[in-house]
Amino acid sequence: MKKLNILLLLTVVTLAACKTDKKPETASEPLAEAQPEAEQPTDFNALLDASPRHQEWVTLESNGRELYTFVVYPEKADKAKTVIAIHENRGLNDWARYFADQLAAKGYIVLAPDLLSNAADGIKKTTDYKNSDAARDGIYELKPDAVTQDLDAVFTYAQKMDAATGEVAVVGFCWGGSQTFRYATNNPDITEANVFYGTAPEDAEAIKKIKAPVYGYYGGDDNRVNSTIAKTDSIMKKAGLIYETVIYEGAGHAFMRRGAEADSDAANKKAHDAAWVRLLDKLK
Repeated sequence: MKKLNILLLLTVVTLAACKTDKKPETASEPLAEAQPEAEQPTDFNALLDASPRHQEWVTLESNGRELYTFVVYPEKADKAKTVIAIHENRGLNDWARYFADQLAAKGYIVLAPDLLSNAADGIKKTTDYKNSDAARDGIYELKPDAVTQDLDAVFTYAQKMDAATGEVAVVGFCWGGSQTFRYATNNPDITEANVFYGTAPEDAEAIKKIKAPVYGYYGGDDNRVNSTIAKTDSIMKKAGLIYETVIYEGAGHAFMRRGAEADSDAANKKAHDAAWVRLLDKLK
């Protein structure tokens, strides 16, 4: 009997120990679940550094100051068509230069002017602004005629490049898209204007001066910009001009930049990829 009592006591102690070691599962203390790692922002500068293509900065004279222009050459033996790429309203940032590099990979010489070059005291390039908001403020201080003169300087340089065919197309994004449309009214010699989510000039008479075809690329959820398309289309058609537009459903403003990010949503990524295909087709 004594041995039986000892065995019963040991059993009770063991069960108590097991119960104590068990981790409680209550509403206030849920079991931890593994969380997916967040996507890191795409390092466009690192991608540029890894590019096999020749990149350089050229310094042009325009409006009485130095205009810095980022140039990327394709890896090909014969001469190439040139494309002027006009940046967004945050200036020539890493994504804008990365776009230039990616377009050069398709066989084009791409010139991306920094239109904020020496735009203010202490500012040589976009990267000298303390942040992108300050660069945006600088953009809206630029005079339209001065921007045209800058683009003329880049256009003239592009036409004379030894490695170029002399053909010059223009592509621009956001503010740069609007400048692309506007530049088409000022330069009858560009081969085509590719306007990404930019608006046309309000002056109908200016629009009638356009000689090149204009191709528009718009995000379906970009209400502000898209509200101007019908009026522009009417003016262009009455003038007998080419204005072909595509609206990418579900995509927002700046879908080319946003769609290039690793953490892009599906609609912007789809629009980004489709717009690339169309752009390359139009540049041919």
